[in-house]
Amino acid sequence: MKTLRPLTPSTRYITYADFSDVTKTTPEKSLVYTRKRSGGRNCHGRVTARAIGGGHKQKVRQVDFRRNKFGIPATVIAVEYDPIRSARLALLEYADKERRYIICPVGLNVGDTLLNGATAPPTVGNSLPLSAIPVGLTIHNIELIPGRGGQMVRSAGVGATLMSRDAGYAQIRLPSGEIRRVHEACTATIGQVGNTQHENVVLGKAGRSIHRGKRPMSRGMCRNPVDHPNGGGQGKSKGGGGRQHLTSPWGVLAKGFRTRVKSKISNRFILVRRDGRPMKRK
Repeated sequence: MKTLRPLTPSTRYITYADFSDVTKTTPEKSLVYTRKRSGGRNCHGRVTARAIGGGHKQKVRQVDFRRNKFGIPATVIAVEYDPIRSARLALLEYADKERRYIICPVGLNVGDTLLNGATAPPTVGNSLPLSAIPVGLTIHNIELIPGRGGQMVRSAGVGATLMSRDAGYAQIRLPSGEIRRVHEACTATIGQVGNTQHENVVLGKAGRSIHRGKRPMSRGMCRNPVDHPNGGGQGKSKGGGGRQHLTSPWGVLAKGFRTRVKSKISNRFILVRRDGRPMKRK
């Protein structure tokens, strides 16, 4: 991480990555496309997502979450920055000269050789089915449905732990503390996601948020009653001057109730919740 001398108020708290792990600054042309910005508008031009706008032009990297080239060795030829995600990307070149991006784990360097499939050794960067991964290893990029591609544990610095296997399912402890059952035919990648210092990045000023496409948003409490349910009142009044609860502009309660559907199908796969309590069964 790099810090700046506090010569101005905006540089007093700014910290950012030094990008010392990045070895290639231009993306692979065949694996990127330009992202079209919506500004939070839908197809009718109406704002459906607030506080979105501005931002630098970005190229979307097409990341290989499936890792479905089995038995073909691949060589890491570069580690690149991705403006859309917190993790770094590793550019692989397979033996048949095809190139693909993957999420770069800790300890993966240029020149390393990777392999996908059940016959691959359980080393950092290799993708294996959960049935072939030794219990106790740290994994990431975990599938929920076999063949769909990794959907869990993909952010910078995170890693899950394979705890056990039983009756065709693997029990995985996720970074949130939740323990979840995943079919052992699903694949996962060995290792912890790289760029572990991402959590120490401090934007420090509003301009860096604008650069990322995030516009400012005022609190509902400081608005007028016509603009927000929490607005109005004499001075500061949490709740809009009355006894109502904190809500969204459309009246949806912000606190006090659970947002997860009780009858959600995936509840059957959750053994322990994030707060450490066992999942209730009907």
